[in-house]
Amino acid sequence: MAQKCVHQGCGKSFTDADEPCTYHPGPPVFHEGQKGWTCCKPRVLTFEEFMAITPCTTGKHSTTDIPPKMEKMPDTSMLADAAAKVVTQKTEEASLGPAMPRNPIAMPTREKTTDNAPLATAQPAPPPPESDDDDPALAIPDGRICRRRGCGAAYKAGVARSDAESCVHHPGAPIFHEGSKGYSCCKRRVLEFDQFMKIEGCQTKPRHLFVGSGKKKGASTEGAEELLDTVRFDFYQSATSLTVSFFLKKIDKSKAVVKFTEQGIDLDLPTTDTPTPKRYKKQIPLYGEIDPEKSKYSVLGTKLEVVLAKAVVSSWPVLRSDDRPTGEIFQVARAGKVER
Repeated sequence: MAQKCVHQGCGKSFTDADEPCTYHPGPPVFHEGQKGWTCCKPRVLTFEEFMAITPCTTGKHSTTDIPPKMEKMPDTSMLADAAAKVVTQKTEEASLGPAMPRNPIAMPTREKTTDNAPLATAQPAPPPPESDDDDPALAIPDGRICRRRGCGAAYKAGVARSDAESCVHHPGAPIFHEGSKGYSCCKRRVLEFDQFMKIEGCQTKPRHLFVGSGKKKGASTEGAEELLDTVRFDFYQSATSLTVSFFLKKIDKSKAVVKFTEQGIDLDLPTTDTPTPKRYKKQIPLYGEIDPEKSKYSVLGTKLEVVLAKAVVSSWPVLRSDDRPTGEIFQVARAGKVER
């Protein structure tokens, strides 16, 4: 009789108790946006990458082990950031001398509404949805797990596909907030990670999605190169500079091109991915003027880091000139480190 292994990272059904089992013996860790396991070193940023981390331990399957509770990391970031902020501000004040007058920043005004209607806010256009069908031209490897969140069904080679497969899944994104865990598409919230992995799906489709169309969301292909329309970025700033991180793995240092102008950045970032390399090519208009000669960049393992030297001592409410200011005040601080 087949039994299901309870080891984290395995979860396979087995009949042979001596069959090798690869799993994570340590609990998961979610800290300052990073995700990983205490038993091994990789740290990633997205939930999909976290679920794809290769298990680090080989042993035997088990049906009785209770998964360990998630480790709670001490939050020392607030004290470190506060100390860094004080040191940075004192150093800059000493080097700059008397404070220079700053240009006023135009704040967004509230539009008049009627009948207590909510204010309209600009929302980014959602990415085009991925095909709900597997491309019949693509081979499905035996044992491939359904790509939809919360499903977990495995493909069996030689078994005919039909609309009776019934894929129960979560169409929304995972949410981890103040210790609670769940999905944006349904209301259920739990505290432990193993309970989160067992939350039943809230939507049903007739067929599973094992390989999809073979194309990634938000990307187009041209020849043998995959052109990316967008990449994730964030930034932090001081009175005289602004540091931007563009998150893109395996950037080809020998071919990467970063050009600075007084009011923008031109990026051309090819990667060394195989068999299909990626490329992110974009002109980014900046909110304020910079000094191109003093600005610099570094190509790192998981991102491009750009340091922009501001032409005028000021605080930018947004990075791009075509972004709508939200009124949020960005404090002078240090960004969290991403392990490489």
